[in-house]
Order: sequence, then structure tokens, then C-alpha cells
Amino acid sequence: MTINTNGLPSTYAPSGTAGVTGATAGAATSAASTTTLGGANFLTLMLAQLKNQDPTSPVDSSQFLSQLASLSEVQGITQLNTSFSSLSSSLVSSQALQASSLLGHQALVASSQANLPSAGATVSGAVQVPQTSGQVVLNIANSSGVLVQQLNLGAQPAGLANFSWNGTLGDGSQAPAGQYTLSAQVAGVSSGTALGTYVNGTVQSVTMGAGSSGLTLNVAGLGSVPFTNVQQISN
Repeated sequence: MTINTNGLPSTYAPSGTAGVTGATAGAATSAASTTTLGGANFLTLMLAQLKNQDPTSPVDSSQFLSQLASLSEVQGITQLNTSFSSLSSSLVSSQALQASSLLGHQALVASSQANLPSAGATVSGAVQVPQTSGQVVLNIANSSGVLVQQLNLGAQPAGLANFSWNGTLGDGSQAPAGQYTLSAQVAGVSSGTALGTYVNGTVQSVTMGAGSSGLTLNVAGLGSVPFTNVQQISN
């Protein structure tokens, strides 16, 4: 904001802090040391300008109107920033409250990796089928990339085709605990039409990220998962 100083005597000239006396000393010092005037300081300087203007050459009233308009604009922006800050805090609090209700629920997460926690355990999930398809096949490979099991999910309509693997290998033996890689496709169709895979896991904790990082879930067997990667939540 700009204050017209043409009519001010030397005791009010805002050049540095020298020559400033009386009640306006603190305000003028603040104005000289910072680039921002508070509303109170602004009005103090404006009143000083009116009080000490040259009677033979009074300040143009349009300048006062311009200065008041500037003050009003800045105060409006400040109030708007405060309102947005309060709204943001409310949204974060609301999101945190909603996120806490996810604990213990099953999250269906987009992932090509599945963790078999122990021999005899079960891995469940789904395959994303973009359109009604023939035989949908789920391939399961071990950590060495060797195919150890294929699950035929049959003909599927468009949407999510659920699957459940009990850890049994192709030869009938039990798979050891560990990480397995999933891939899916429609039987008889080229590998270029791979289908998306999802895995279920229990939500163990929730982290509220700052800024654009958003909400992150800690899912058993899958680790930290951005909430945007979650397809659905179930009991």
C-alpha cells in the first residue's frame, strides 16, 4: 500500500526511522522495517497525513479513496486466506475421522504382488475384466518367476472377477510362505491384453499425508498403499 507523504512534515517523513516522534513512532518504524502495513498502522499514517497536510496544498481526496480501497482489498484477501485455512483444517480433520473407520477392514488394492503369510493360508483378490470375456485365467508365479499355479475363473462379465487361492501348487503340494506375482489374461488371447489384478489385505493403520500426498493405508502383506490405489473397502 502507498501513503502519500507530500503533506507530512519532517517528523512524519517515512524515510528510515529518523525524525519520527510521538505516538506514531512504533507504526512508522514497523512500516520502514517491513513491506506490509497492518490495518491499524495504515490508518495511523493516514490520520497523520490528514493532520499534517499543507493547508495551501491539501491532498487530493481521490488519493484517500484509492488508499482506502487498497486497505479494503488487502483486508479482504487476508480474511479470505483465513477462511480457506480454517476450511482446510476442517477438511483434514474430517478426512482423518473417516480414515480411522477403515482400520481392520479389507482393502482391495491394485497390485501384481500377493503375500502368502504361511503355508495353508489363503490369498484373495480380483481381476479387472473390461468387457464380457471368455475364460479368464489367473497366473501365479513364485519369486523366481516360475509359474506355479493357474486358476481358471471361467467366463466373466465386465467388472471385477473375484478369486481365492488356497496356496495349492499345480502338483498338489502346498506353496511355501512368501511373495508371489499375479498376472491375468483371457484364455486364447495374445499377451497384449493383460488384465489388471487386485489383492485383498487388512488395513492396519492410516497415515494422513501433507499437501498433495493425501491418505496412505498400511495394508497387511502389501505395505504402504496410496488411497487412490484402493478399489473397494469391505468388512
